[in-house]
Amino acid sequence: MLPELFKIPFLNIPLHTYGLLLAIGFIVALWFTARTAERDGLPKNKIYDLGLYILASALIGAKVLMIFTEPEDFGSLKQIFSLDFLGSGGVFFGGFLIALVVSVVLMRLWKLPWRKTADAFAPGIALGHAIGRLGCFSAGCCWGKPSTSALAVTFTGKAHELTGVPISSALIPTQLIESASNLVIFGALLWLGKRRIFEGQIIFAYAMLYSVARFTVEFWRDDPRGHVLGLSTSQFISLVMFPVALGLSYYAWRRSQTPGVAKEPRVAHQAS
Repeated sequence: MLPELFKIPFLNIPLHTYGLLLAIGFIVALWFTARTAERDGLPKNKIYDLGLYILASALIGAKVLMIFTEPEDFGSLKQIFSLDFLGSGGVFFGGFLIALVVSVVLMRLWKLPWRKTADAFAPGIALGHAIGRLGCFSAGCCWGKPSTSALAVTFTGKAHELTGVPISSALIPTQLIESASNLVIFGALLWLGKRRIFEGQIIFAYAMLYSVARFTVEFWRDDPRGHVLGLSTSQFISLVMFPVALGLSYYAWRRSQTPGVAKEPRVAHQAS
């Protein structure tokens, strides 16, 4: 765990491992997505533009949901617009859901086939998220419950200063567990991508697989996350998202099997 890499010379501004890994995760995810999209005949230049809009909307959505799940920490506008808040992470599902809405609107405006384009993004999302969770581990956020397991870790005093992670006992490394889960999902989506039988299959599979992974990991987490009907906020969203994705997947599959039903239009390849 290394929350802070070093201070930038002459400016005395710290370079946090968390922020660096988030940036690397986004760059890798967008590069992989553009590569996949180009292979599928989608315009790579538009994918890069779309990725930037998705990043901005995801950051906003993650912050907004964090305000709702941790209202005791952000009770005033001054706190919401503080440097501590702006430099903090956020709730992944908030970013994912807002980015999903923005992507649907932009793809419609830019005449990109939603299911096909979303399929191209899905593996990259899982890969970027796996890298981003390593940033969570380095900072100490999203921590797990106390444990005496050999896998449990004790965070540093610096991590406690930045995120409030308990340092009185060893904790379950939920960040690493979720990172590993995302890597498994990434591999599963690559495997499924070579066997795809209908457009939308990859993004819906991602939504179902991540819902299961996140719902499970939440049982081991011990940081403030908000609760809905006895479940953590993310567990509740997972519980809703899984059947929705399953239903949409079935609907898309049935449409692909129905003779005479038009598929989403193909987009001519454009060099960037």
